[in-house]
Amino acid sequence: MAVTSSRTRLSAAAMESRHRSELENAWRRFAANRVALVGLSLLTFITLIALFAPFVAPYDPINDMDTSLRGCPPSREHPFGCDHLGRDLLSRVIFGARIALIAGVGATIISVVIGVVVGALAGFFGGWVDTVLSRIIDTLMSFPIIALLIVLAAVLGPSLLTTVIVIGVTVWSRYARVVRAEVLSLRERDFVLAAYASGVRNWRIIWRHLIPNVMGPVIVLASLGVGGIIILEAALSFLGLGVRPPTPSWGAILADGRAYILRYPHIAFFPGLMIVITVLAFNFVGDGLRDALDPKE
Repeated sequence: MAVTSSRTRLSAAAMESRHRSELENAWRRFAANRVALVGLSLLTFITLIALFAPFVAPYDPINDMDTSLRGCPPSREHPFGCDHLGRDLLSRVIFGARIALIAGVGATIISVVIGVVVGALAGFFGGWVDTVLSRIIDTLMSFPIIALLIVLAAVLGPSLLTTVIVIGVTVWSRYARVVRAEVLSLRERDFVLAAYASGVRNWRIIWRHLIPNVMGPVIVLASLGVGGIIILEAALSFLGLGVRPPTPSWGAILADGRAYILRYPHIAFFPGLMIVITVLAFNFVGDGLRDALDPKE
């Protein structure tokens, strides 16, 4: 018994050491990618600004309004200028980062959870379960996402919570398809067959053996997808179907600047620039994670 217990402890220690080594190697590969580090630095900076927006923003983005400064260009007091109502544009862009990150990360979490569960069930059980779930995935992917989002947002009404939920429940199909393909391959592996032979229940096999082994591609896909969700949120807010005004959102600020694009181009320029920078940062990080988590490395 003592020998068996000692071997078990040694095996657990070896597995923990191997797992730590794999993480260290992945971090080394990620850190070697300078573009990915730039993206991570930008995301860290934007996240900190969003978290501490009340302390960083020089003015109240909603209530500090001076009509004499309507459309004023960038200046020392207002580095990004003012919008068409005389509100400080820098403050509104800073608070808009909160909406973008909440929508991007929140909707991604919802879509990943749904996609992983649906894909794992379809790939593991096969048969009629796979047929039904695959047809649902194909049907969802056949719809133009932006058109589907507009319809759902118009029916449910504009709000941040609605935007996050609507986007999350409409973009999960890409994760389901990836997970299904991975599970179809993994369920024939020896460790899954050994779990079967040991009498392990199906749900435990899915949760403990299959899902952890498919999270690498899912993490990469999710990091690349956050940027696209930020664009979708901005599009909905631009159309008046996202967050309710006067809550600052990059898409809503773009909509405000659309009517004044020739007279006050800075109103649309700065939120558009922030969308581009944030989406590029997520894409840079996603590319770095793809290289770092590549099993061929």
